[in-house]
Amino acid sequence: MYWENYYLPETVEEVLKHLKDSNGNARIMAGGTDLMILVKNGIVKTREIVDVCNVKELNCIKEEGSLIRVGALTTHTQLAESELLKKKVKVLAKAASKVGSPQIRNAGTIGGNVVNAHSAADTAVALTALNAKARIQGAEGELEKPVSELYVEAGKSFVDPTKEIITEFVFDVPGENEATAFMRHAKRKALALPILNLALWLKTNSDKSMIEDVRIALGPMDYKPLRALETENILKGQPLTEKTIKEAQETIVKEIKPRDSFQGGASYKIEMAKVFLARAIVEAVSDLGGKIDG
Repeated sequence: MYWENYYLPETVEEVLKHLKDSNGNARIMAGGTDLMILVKNGIVKTREIVDVCNVKELNCIKEEGSLIRVGALTTHTQLAESELLKKKVKVLAKAASKVGSPQIRNAGTIGGNVVNAHSAADTAVALTALNAKARIQGAEGELEKPVSELYVEAGKSFVDPTKEIITEFVFDVPGENEATAFMRHAKRKALALPILNLALWLKTNSDKSMIEDVRIALGPMDYKPLRALETENILKGQPLTEKTIKEAQETIVKEIKPRDSFQGGASYKIEMAKVFLARAIVEAVSDLGGKIDG
């Protein structure tokens, strides 16, 4: 037997009580697509499982005022099929649609995808570009932390799954002159980690001729999704022209430091980042009804 006790709470309060009573011997399970493999292989040892699949308050996609709230229990399929996200936050819907396979997307959750702390996680890269924050509850109360700060090291999250739970992710509703894009390449169309993924959030001026603000996130580059801050600074305040994009491409080549891996060489990933950056900008501007000048 892999565990002694299996709990199925219906509220966050019940979840936290089980975690507290277990004295560090319980683990939260949502979709279980990763945890069950780790437990079965003896990599994660736990005496108790707290299955949160019945905690309905953790499953939501809502627009409330200036914010969009996404519950941590929301599955990748729900994200990919959400009309709200497809209309206003395409980057997250598209990122979720690329995760694993239909079976994994039906079971796997956005909370699990982030807490696993893998820098290639598609939804984590998208959330980083959205400047999203995670709301975390534990015995000491609630705190809010940027998704980009949840990574301690490769595979290790700031969130302690024996004591805490992410309840939701929140980010600003994109405005009238804001758009997003997501790019991904892998060796297969399904069940493959990305060789490279890139998420972009972009804001233009009212006549769509200049970039006012931009955020670019990439993975896998480091132990967490990488913000291309130097490239962002090159783009801010610049006209939407081919020259601007070329200058940004020249900057991102110098800024990112990918590693050689069995999935692809570093030089290949650098060239791919150049292509993805240009495609993402063009797509976002096109969605706003603008165009790139020569």
